Amino acid sequence: MQFISYLSQQKKPCWGIVIEQGHVFSSEHLGLKQPTLKTAIASGKLSEARRLLTDKQPDLSLADLTLLPPLWDFGAMYCTGLNYVDHAQESGKSIPTVPRIFIRLPETLVGHSQDIIAPTVSTHFDYEGELAVVIGKAGRDISEDKAGEHIFGYTCFMDGSIRDWQKVTTTLGKNFEKSGALGPGIVPKEDIPDVQELTLVTRLNGEMVQQANTRDMIFTIGQLIHFLSRMITLRPGDIIATGTPDGVGQSRTPPLWLKRGDEVSVEVNGLGKLKNRIR
Repeated sequence: MQFISYLSQQKKPCWGIVIEQGHVFSSEHLGLKQPTLKTAIASGKLSEARRLLTDKQPDLSLADLTLLPPLWDFGAMYCTGLNYVDHAQESGKSIPTVPRIFIRLPETLVGHSQDIIAPTVSTHFDYEGELAVVIGKAGRDISEDKAGEHIFGYTCFMDGSIRDWQKVTTTLGKNFEKSGALGPGIVPKEDIPDVQELTLVTRLNGEMVQQANTRDMIFTIGQLIHFLSRMITLRPGDIIATGTPDGVGQSRTPPLWLKRGDEVSVEVNGLGKLKNRIR
C-alpha cells in the first residue's frame, strides 16, 4: 500500500491510496475529507485506511494519473549529507561526527515520471539516490528509542545536485527549481519490518550507478530524528532525507553528469521505484 498525491482532470492536487496492480482509491471515494495528504497525516486518522479499503472498489488507475511529490506541500525537508562512509571518502571529506544537515524547498521537487529540469547555468548536474522518512507525529527532543513512534512512512528521493553551485553554498546547489524528485508514494512504516535493512539502487539509463544497504548509514534514522528534534519541533509531513551512498557522478573518472534525455531511477526494496527523465 502506498499513499500518493496526483493532479485531477481539473489540475487540482488530490491524494489517494495505491494497492496491487496499480489500483487507486481516491480519498474522496473513501470518504476521507482532508484536502491534502499532509493534512491527512496530521489528522492521525490514516490508520483506518486498511479498513476502509475492504468496503469499496478502486475508482482510479495509477497509469492514468499525473503524480505529484506525495508531500508537495511539506513544511520542512531536512537532508543529510555524507551519511555513508564510502560516499564521504569518495567526496574527499572526513567522516562526520554529527549529522550534516541542509534544507530543500518544495518547489525543487517533482513527482514520479515527471521531468526533472537540468539547470541551464551549469553542466555539473549530479544524481543522488536516497531513502526519505516522513514524520507522522509532532515531537521535540525525541529520544532514539521513541523515534519510530513519530514516523509515518518512507519513500524514495532523487537529490539532484548542481555541484559547481554547491561549492558556493550547499543551499544553492541543492535548491534549483525541479532539480529533484520524490515518490512514487509513501509506504507506511507498518509495511517495512526493518528500515535499516533495505537495499537502495540508483540507475542511470538502466545502468546501476549506486547500490548500498541502509544498515551502512553512519547515523541511523533514529539518531537523525533525535538530532533534529533537539533543534526544532518535527511536525507531521516533514521529511528527512537520509543521505546518498557512493557512486555519484562527480567522483567518477571522467565525471558522469546528468544531461538532457537521461533517465534516472531510485529504487528501495519495499518502497517501489522513482523514475524521471532529465529535460
